[in-house]
Amino acid sequence: MQNLLAFRFSNEIFEPLWNQKYVDHVQITAAESLGVEGRGGYYDSAGALRDMVQNHLLQVLSLVAMEPPVAGEADAIRDEKVKVLRAIRRIRPEEVDRYVIRGQYGPGLVLGKRVPGYRQEEGVRPDSRTQTFVALRLAVENWRWAGVPFLLRTGKRLPKRATEVYLQFRKPPLHLFDEETASSVAPNALVINVQPDEGVSLRFGAKVPGPDLKVRRVKMEFRYGTSFGTPSPEAYERLLLDAMAGDPTLFTRSDEVQAAWTLVTEILRGWEESPSEPHQYPAGSWGPPEADRLFEGIDGSWRRL
Repeated sequence: MQNLLAFRFSNEIFEPLWNQKYVDHVQITAAESLGVEGRGGYYDSAGALRDMVQNHLLQVLSLVAMEPPVAGEADAIRDEKVKVLRAIRRIRPEEVDRYVIRGQYGPGLVLGKRVPGYRQEEGVRPDSRTQTFVALRLAVENWRWAGVPFLLRTGKRLPKRATEVYLQFRKPPLHLFDEETASSVAPNALVINVQPDEGVSLRFGAKVPGPDLKVRRVKMEFRYGTSFGTPSPEAYERLLLDAMAGDPTLFTRSDEVQAAWTLVTEILRGWEESPSEPHQYPAGSWGPPEADRLFEGIDGSWRRL
């Protein structure tokens, strides 16, 4: 995730496009193929919203959406992250079912292995309403991101383990092409792979060889392993090193924590007041189909990682 700062603020070709004039929407996904792995007692009192959204996904969102810091110092970076979290429009309890989808995995196949449903896991109540999947549609209400939907999702027992940031850009006017070609041209997109295969890819259109003016989607890719030949340090290895060095950049500040919990608490309150149950999805799928309706009015859909 630190590469987001380097990628955005050391490359002049991208930062001018990093706003509501050019970005159609942003997707942030943190998928896990594992289940609760013997932690049913803990997880049943926590759920995906507390376990992943409040910390991991909102941290990623703040790095994606933040303004350039005045310096590379810890407090300067964390100041801008806090501004983003405070700019996210709060989802009132009565709006939760509209902007937040929760799911719970049932029995299914993951990586060719049959696995039990969440309610069959050890330590989980047989009538549990705890969510193992959460998808949200958020709005960052500031000048840079006004009108750009941020779609976040995380879940257990999904088809693979992967974390990525996906920026889809607005479609250009396609008057140059015939109707068939214009309708088939996919918008440009930037994909930042956070794990497990760290890298960046850029999707754009290119002419298909031949006499006709046909356009096909292609991509340019960068991979850490290929370009640098050395693996990234383990996450906790890096945090321990920073702790010993007294560098708090990668650690959350108290006002960050408070801003994130302010948003999450409203959603939890809405679920407490709502009679609805988590939507069921089979283990090994990409979550409940109800999550697709978060794309209402958006030119796109959830990426298949």
